[in-house]
Amino acid sequence: MKRFNYTAKDSNTGQKLKGSIQAENERAAGKLLLDRGLIPDRIVDDSSENLVRKLTTKITTKDRVVFTRQFATLIGAGLPLSNSLRMISDQTTNKAMKAVTEDILASVEGGKSLSDAMSQHPKVFDKVYLSLVAAGEVSGTLDESLRRIAMQQEKDAAMMSKIRGAMTYPAIVLVVIMLVVAFMMFTVVPQVQNLYEDLRQPLPALTAVMVGISVFFAQFWWLILIVLGIGVFFLSRFLQTDAGISVAANFKLNVPLFKGLFRRLYMARFARTAQILLGSGVQMLDTLNISGDAINNIVVKRSIDNAAEKVRGGKALSEGLAGQDYILPLVPQMISIGEQSGRIDEMLSKAAQVFEDELDEQIRTISTLIEPILMVVLAVVAGGMIAAILFPIYALVNMV
Repeated sequence: MKRFNYTAKDSNTGQKLKGSIQAENERAAGKLLLDRGLIPDRIVDDSSENLVRKLTTKITTKDRVVFTRQFATLIGAGLPLSNSLRMISDQTTNKAMKAVTEDILASVEGGKSLSDAMSQHPKVFDKVYLSLVAAGEVSGTLDESLRRIAMQQEKDAAMMSKIRGAMTYPAIVLVVIMLVVAFMMFTVVPQVQNLYEDLRQPLPALTAVMVGISVFFAQFWWLILIVLGIGVFFLSRFLQTDAGISVAANFKLNVPLFKGLFRRLYMARFARTAQILLGSGVQMLDTLNISGDAINNIVVKRSIDNAAEKVRGGKALSEGLAGQDYILPLVPQMISIGEQSGRIDEMLSKAAQVFEDELDEQIRTISTLIEPILMVVLAVVAGGMIAAILFPIYALVNMV
């Protein structure tokens, strides 16, 4: 089915309206508008406009959260599905999100369920989102499901924001160090070399090494850029393969200093996602499958898949998860308590909160540790530059 933009007149009020509609062709779109009591003035295929919009506009996590919150509020207030989507479309300022909303509206009005309509946009709505919406449609608690989705998205975005924030400072410092070193190598070091040549004196060993590096970069910068470009290209292609994805996943789980942070992040994400899915009535095996995908780490997902196989074979979830690689012991312990009390989702929520609190503490700890490490790096770099540039100059002055 295609999407068409239209301008039409309401046959009852005479008001001019603009919007979009999904249909097989232009004639079918016109018929759908007439069935709604609208007299079409103009119907245009939206394909080319939609392509430009996809290339120029991005849907952020904030856009999804706002959409979900508004949707939950409108559905909870008793508005019909179509009216809710139409109101959200009118209020949305992000063109890409507006187009997605209008496409969902057209599909819903064409007879599809909300979850099926949203599934046409997998880059916007992931498996967790679609499963919760489907569960809400079946149980009649769509507004509650949407609120849970928004809560999960906000918590996940908050965790990622904290991690990025902790990495921002060291990244800036390292970039500044690299720029300073580059400036010294390409401006000051050549002048020291010229000074020694004028005086016909041999360069000190460290200065000679830096001069060699400086000359190499100055003469072969184009070759370095080509090698870096090829390296980045092949690395990016490798990371898209199954082997590359597995290597990257293992690296995150075992990299020094950060491995504890990533492991807690994945456990918090798993526990929070599983809690929301189980609380919405999603079946256990489906919950494990979807939660494993939501973690976004193939190594941890394999452990969850192994646990799912044991659950399928008749074991309790806590037994299935116990002893699996990279599944922290607190998860099966809390689930075991939940199995005894019949409140697995509640225990998963508490486990997620524990991991999120530990994650906050570990981010603060890493931030505290990184500062002295950066100071040592800065001191080593500064000391090396001084030894290679200033000391030779002082030596020449003393000779004179």
